[in-house]
Amino acid sequence: MSLMRGSAEGLVGGVVLDAFLGDPRRWHPVAGFGRVASAGERFVYGDSRWRGVVYTGVLVGGAGALGVVIERVSRRFGVHGLATAGVTWAVLGGTSLGREGLAMARALERGDLAAARERLPHLCARDPKGLDAPGVARAVVESVAENTSDASVAPLVWGAVAGIPGLLMYRAANTLDAMVGYRSPRYERFGWASARLDDVANWVPARVTGGLVVVCGGSEAWRILRRDGKKHPSPNAGQVEAAFAGALGVRLGGVNAYGGRVERRPEMGDGKAPEVRDIRRAVGLSAAVTFAAAALIGVLR
Repeated sequence: MSLMRGSAEGLVGGVVLDAFLGDPRRWHPVAGFGRVASAGERFVYGDSRWRGVVYTGVLVGGAGALGVVIERVSRRFGVHGLATAGVTWAVLGGTSLGREGLAMARALERGDLAAARERLPHLCARDPKGLDAPGVARAVVESVAENTSDASVAPLVWGAVAGIPGLLMYRAANTLDAMVGYRSPRYERFGWASARLDDVANWVPARVTGGLVVVCGGSEAWRILRRDGKKHPSPNAGQVEAAFAGALGVRLGGVNAYGGRVERRPEMGDGKAPEVRDIRRAVGLSAAVTFAAAALIGVLR
């Protein structure tokens, strides 16, 4: 069965590279893209949706064009599998996500709340100043859950669908959403296109991730996913967070602060609020889901 334009072996190989190496320590392509996007914003920015559409279209389209070149050249020289593995490694973030989660767990386990608060922005945009240890633990578990889709499963889905161009275009769209897609006076209109594109790009992967959490986490994950998955304001994050809440037996959601803006989100799950030990369980579940996604690609191939 032909699964994809790209190489299944390359995608699986990229997961293995990420597991052993994590993110590239120097010359990270995603960081380079972020610098290009920041420079482009200075030239294009305006309080307008149309300017945001142009900005997003040029950057995501440019990433796709680069992917087409890499795809064609690697096929011509017979190294397509290696090229796919390298690009997959570059765009995945599952291992680094797990390392950040475990670093947060260690800080909280030794009672160093100040260090945990200082490190939290590495995982999410939530304001850490007023958070106690349980609040930090909930933020970490929710971030690990959401980013299991964004950083691991979604790139693999798009790599399976559209090869190297799919990998690069997805990571470009997701990076732009993190940069300009959140609601603020500056980005309310300019970031609209990036935010909507990211929602569309993650719709299927988020549901694939929720299904894999059920496979790895058990029937309670399915029950909570079906009951609570649509409560979240994000059409995609809710699917994954609800499944994680059921699999871990915890309760997610509640009051979140983002730079002075407070959101009250519906709760998901029937368990207790997350504790420090639940961070390690969430990281383990995230890794299991990532490898399950890779195994699924291998089986379908």
